[in-house]
Amino acid sequence: MTTYTAPVRDLQFVLHDLLDISTLDLPGYGDLDREFTEAVLDAAGKLASEVLAPLNGVGDRQGCRLENGVVRTPDGFKAAFDQMRDGGWTALDCDPEYGGQGMPYVMGLSAGEMFSGSNMAFAMYPGLTHGAYSAIHAHGTDAQKATYLPRMVSCEWTGTMNLTEPHAGTDLGLLRTKAEPQDDGSYLITGQKIFISAGDHDMADNVIHLVLAKAPGGGEGTRGISLFIVPKFLVNDDGSLGERNAVSVGNLEEKMGIHGNATCVMNYDGARGWLLGELHKGMRAMFTMMNEARIGVGLQGYAVAEAAYQNAVAYARDRLQGRAVTGDANPAGPADPLIVHPDIRRNLMDQKSFVEGARALATWCAHLIDRSHLAQDADAEALVSLLTPVVKGFLTDKGFETAVQAQQVFGGHGYIEEQGMSQFTRDARIAMIYEGANGVQALDLVGRKLAAEGGKPIMAFFEMIKAEIKAHDTDEDLKTSFCDPLKTASKDLQTAAMFFMEQGMKNPNAALSGSYDFMHLFGHVALGLMWTRMAAAAGKALAEGTGDRSFYEAKIATGRYYMARQLPMTGAHLARIRSGAEPVMALDAGQF
Repeated sequence: MTTYTAPVRDLQFVLHDLLDISTLDLPGYGDLDREFTEAVLDAAGKLASEVLAPLNGVGDRQGCRLENGVVRTPDGFKAAFDQMRDGGWTALDCDPEYGGQGMPYVMGLSAGEMFSGSNMAFAMYPGLTHGAYSAIHAHGTDAQKATYLPRMVSCEWTGTMNLTEPHAGTDLGLLRTKAEPQDDGSYLITGQKIFISAGDHDMADNVIHLVLAKAPGGGEGTRGISLFIVPKFLVNDDGSLGERNAVSVGNLEEKMGIHGNATCVMNYDGARGWLLGELHKGMRAMFTMMNEARIGVGLQGYAVAEAAYQNAVAYARDRLQGRAVTGDANPAGPADPLIVHPDIRRNLMDQKSFVEGARALATWCAHLIDRSHLAQDADAEALVSLLTPVVKGFLTDKGFETAVQAQQVFGGHGYIEEQGMSQFTRDARIAMIYEGANGVQALDLVGRKLAAEGGKPIMAFFEMIKAEIKAHDTDEDLKTSFCDPLKTASKDLQTAAMFFMEQGMKNPNAALSGSYDFMHLFGHVALGLMWTRMAAAAGKALAEGTGDRSFYEAKIATGRYYMARQLPMTGAHLARIRSGAEPVMALDAGQF
């Protein structure tokens, strides 16, 4: 059985030593001093470790079941959901006008990491609801907001996003779900959606589906798509629940992982829905939800990796196997613990340096989202838009890889279900696929985000790196161990970006063949920037005097490892990018 300890200490380091959030001039940030955030994160961490984590294995073993048209969640899920709801955790960063607590998004993300790390399948229910809340909050009418948001903030009602159809995955222009306008202003929605996470369950009174469908007169492709609010139960004028809508669960998918979350086939048989946002502009409204979801999925990648890493460290400390090559570390015992062996140390350092770097990157992006929303900072919005496919794609790829590495520490026992390590790898795997498969994220990064605003966001990122390097040019240790490797990696990223600019128009296959490598190259540089900043923050704390020297010294040592052992991968990715399209496209389709 696996365990989970909430990483409150490291979250506090990121929020205060790295970002220094309480000093930033943004609404709500002035309240986020160390004492306040520690109290919030301690309480969230207690819920995660004591309530949600013990249900993680239960959800994996039992899964969800469909009984008489209603989805039943695993034992203990409903009581835990009530506890989360009663504690106000679903409302943490929601609008106070609708019952939210009004904290900045950076706090919602920090608490969300612990919920996902302790029980990813469970955390998806409130997580998807938050995404639907955001879409309605951004695009809904005043009446729609008043009707739906208070109960979605409290999670009395939960939410979903309905995009995918059996014949149309990423290519939404192929969808067939129809929306027929009615005289009263509503629409009748008819069609089938698949892979709908949290599509139905027994933990809330209503489920509010956001459904993409085509209304008459919209034209072909994505231009004809609109977004509709389709509740499981119709809502009366007084806010009470009315009759059951014509939407039902056709089947529950049998999946590799996240068994505790209901992944549903949803049938819409003339279900009544209401337009959200503008007619035929549903993609714009849906992407409000999708972009938030993609940051959230990136979070899932490193949150599950954190949980897997914790269990791998505990096992490596306890499991006796072999003797250290430099002499017995445990002379009184029959063997030394695994953690003395260099290859185990390499494995664990790979895990630790990724998880801590990823946490810093995602939290910084959450701060950029706060800047864009709370201060209407267009530059912050452009930067986080550029980084979103990197956060989603790179952090989930590496998160899965990290879960596999943690499983490897257990040897054969990691392959045995009793140990629980396989659940981390199975759960983490979906994050590379849903909310836009990672190959699509790479195409979005190279095909759209790189050239956005004439390249202004990527140039701003490069200038940020230059400024960081210059800020430490008199600190010889930081310069040698962090700034010099970061400078080299940044040059690799710039060279790759230039290659795409030169090749993109005349040979688009050359750019697209290297897009996945570019996403990983970018991800490594972004984590290199985070590690440089974290090392500087840790060095400052040590210089000023601290009672927690071991923590800060370990932070710097972990950063040095990343810069020396992981960041050089940018050179390999650049070499692959520069090879162009020819090696990738050399075979005819029939030769595969």
